[in-house]
Amino acid sequence: MHMDHAARGQVPRVGITAVGACLPEFTVTSEQLQEHITAASGLSLPARTLERVTGISSRRAVTEGEYASTLAVRAARTALTRSGLAPFDVDLLVFASATRDMAEPATAHIVQAELGSRAHALDVTNACNSFVNGIDTARAMILAGRARRALVVTGETPSRAVRYTPSGPGQLRDGFAGYTFGDAGAAVVLEAVERGGILDVDTETHSEHWPVGGIFGGGSRHPRGDEHTYFRGDGAELREVFEKVGTSVLDRMRQRTGLAWDDFRHILVHQVTVPYLDRFVELAGVPRDRLVVTVPELGNMASATLGVQLDRVHDGLHPGDRVLFVGLGGGVSIMTMVWEKA
Repeated sequence: MHMDHAARGQVPRVGITAVGACLPEFTVTSEQLQEHITAASGLSLPARTLERVTGISSRRAVTEGEYASTLAVRAARTALTRSGLAPFDVDLLVFASATRDMAEPATAHIVQAELGSRAHALDVTNACNSFVNGIDTARAMILAGRARRALVVTGETPSRAVRYTPSGPGQLRDGFAGYTFGDAGAAVVLEAVERGGILDVDTETHSEHWPVGGIFGGGSRHPRGDEHTYFRGDGAELREVFEKVGTSVLDRMRQRTGLAWDDFRHILVHQVTVPYLDRFVELAGVPRDRLVVTVPELGNMASATLGVQLDRVHDGLHPGDRVLFVGLGGGVSIMTMVWEKA
C-alpha cells in the first residue's frame, strides 16, 4: 500500500483526536495463575515457570458481569469525554476486536445501545490487528464521505478463552500461549484534521498460516465449541513467521515515508511476551527508548495492546509528534500505521 494523498500533504486528512482505555480492576499474578493450573490439573511445574518463560508478572481479568462490550463502553466514554463530544456526535461506530460478546449480532450494537448513539455500527475482526484494522476502515469511510466522525472501540477478554484446567501435558502445551493473555479495552475518535493525521498505512498478510493459533469454535466448522472453545496456538511457529517477514514491512515503511526511527516520538508494538519483544527489537533495530512496554504488568491484551499504549502516552504528545503503530496478528497479518498529532 503506497503513501496516500494525506501523507503527501493534500487534503482531506483524518486523524485521531481523542483516546480512551479501560483496564479491569481484578489483577491475576503469574504465580496465582500457575498455582491454579497445577492445583486443577495435578501437573507439576517448577516454581515461577510462567513468569520465567513469558516475562509476564501479572495481567488484568474481567470478573462476573463484565464482557468485551463492558470494557469497550468504558473506554469509549473516556474518549468521548476527553473530546467534548456526546454519543450523538458520532455517525460511525466500529467495534474492532478479536473477542466479542456473542456470535451475533455485532457487538458494536451492544456498545451503541449502552452509549445511546445512533451511528452506523459494525464489527471488524482480524485477531490482534483488529483495532488498527478498525481505525484504518473508519478512516477510509471518512475519506470516502460515508462518515464524518467515527468512534473505534475494542474490548478484549481473551481470559475467557483460556484452558485453566488442562488434562495433561498436551493440553498444557497447546493452550500455553493463552496464559499470556490480559483483558483490556481501548477507544479512539477519528475525524478530519487540518494537519498531521494518519499519514501512512501498510499491511502484509500470510494467510497460509491461519491454523497457527486461534479460538476455532463458534463458527460453522465447530458451532458448539466444546474442545474448540479454548485458545490454541503454536507460539514458536507464529514467532518464526513474524521473524521471517515482519522486518520487511518496517523497511518498506521507512523507505516509503523517508522517516527514521528518531522521527517517531513513540513506537507502539504488539507485545506477546517479553522474550518475543526482545527478539523483535533485536531484528528490527527499533530503539528501546521509543517503546511503550506494557507486557510485563498487563500481558498480551490482544488488539487492545496498541490502544492501551497510545492512551498512556497521548497526553504527553505535542502537535507534530509522530507515533508508529506496529501490529502483529494471527492469520497471519502484519500492519504498520504512521500517525502525526495535529
